[in-house]
Amino acid sequence: MARSFIHVDPDSHFPIQNLPYGVFRPRSGGPPRIGVAIGAYVLDLAALDLAGYFDRTAASGRAVFAQQSLNAFMALGRQAWREIRAIIGRLLDADEPALRDEEELRKAALHLQSDVELLLPAEIGDYTDFYASKAHAANVGTLFRGKDHALMPNWLHLPVGYHGRASSVVVSGTDVRRPLGQLKPPDSAVPFFGPTRQLDFELEMGWLIGTGNEQGRPIPIEEAEDHIFGLVLVNDWSARDIQAWEYQPLGPFLGKSFATSVSPWVVPLEALAPFRIPAPEQEPEPLPYLRRRNPDTFDIQLEVSLQTDAMERPERIATSNYRNLYWTIAQQIAHHASGGCNLRTGDLLASGTISGPVKESRGCMLELTWRGTEPLRLSCGEERVWLADGDRLSMTGWCRGNGFKVGFGEVAGRILPAHRLP
Repeated sequence: MARSFIHVDPDSHFPIQNLPYGVFRPRSGGPPRIGVAIGAYVLDLAALDLAGYFDRTAASGRAVFAQQSLNAFMALGRQAWREIRAIIGRLLDADEPALRDEEELRKAALHLQSDVELLLPAEIGDYTDFYASKAHAANVGTLFRGKDHALMPNWLHLPVGYHGRASSVVVSGTDVRRPLGQLKPPDSAVPFFGPTRQLDFELEMGWLIGTGNEQGRPIPIEEAEDHIFGLVLVNDWSARDIQAWEYQPLGPFLGKSFATSVSPWVVPLEALAPFRIPAPEQEPEPLPYLRRRNPDTFDIQLEVSLQTDAMERPERIATSNYRNLYWTIAQQIAHHASGGCNLRTGDLLASGTISGPVKESRGCMLELTWRGTEPLRLSCGEERVWLADGDRLSMTGWCRGNGFKVGFGEVAGRILPAHRLP
């Protein structure tokens, strides 16, 4: 097993087998730049570039690591990503002296994560949210339409999705303001305007597009993953009452567009390769453009924790797994581009809520409390049907290897009260 000269705790999400990318800014000052997480540290790639370690690569002379986003690096393509990853892995290896034994370079290139501010990893031009978990779609359909009509007729034939709002994507740690909107409870004859009463989270994962496709040219499913730079955790916050009133006939709008939180570290596909598993069997068989020769997915354990103002520490309220997605990442990309849509560097695509077959694996409050009929009872004595002001919601995810974890860190946010009405 590969080892780094930097000590990495066995429970750390960031061993040498991971090497996720992010954007950081030292708290002591200086501009944002690109880094890689290793244990409790961030490796400054701009410093390594300045020292000449990327001179004979596709990144040479482009200053792609002295940037406030990953976009310039992502646009270089998969061959460049593999080349840079190999160099970083070699420099961090326990048996490689180049960085290990150069004290001045180590001082310049290694920062404690506690000494930096982590920023939004990409400039996100477009954001698409899918609805790819069969358990989630069935649960929500049952709640609103009954068990006999849980899945809409198209759901088993294509990855359902909608276009979200890129401007309100925020990095983990950003507070989320309770949104305002039109509400129409069942006991009200007319709608009114005010703060949502049904604020929810959605346990999701997302992926950043590294290189896109020409407008009008679909992406073959066997090539779909070549366009992915890496994966992140996503919490697509939802105002269920606003959404329920507004979404027909066109779909989510203000009930979703107020905030989407993402984790700061982007885990490359190469780091997830050892954790590939066969994808769920699909019945009926998808149309040819959605069929892959050997469909697979990833074994990524997911957890959700909640901390209220009355609690000293977070409490786990749900667990799930990426493997619970019915539609694969490749199918979602292939379908997205099949009509001629041009994906671009920095675009964010998300899976939709990832729910499993048992109650504890439901990935949102709507399912966990069964639309409010089964309140969530916390150890502090409080109950939750929906999220309250002051609540801090966090999500984490990891793959477990032999003696190490490949993880995503966390995506977290605290809920602030709504702005006062004018």
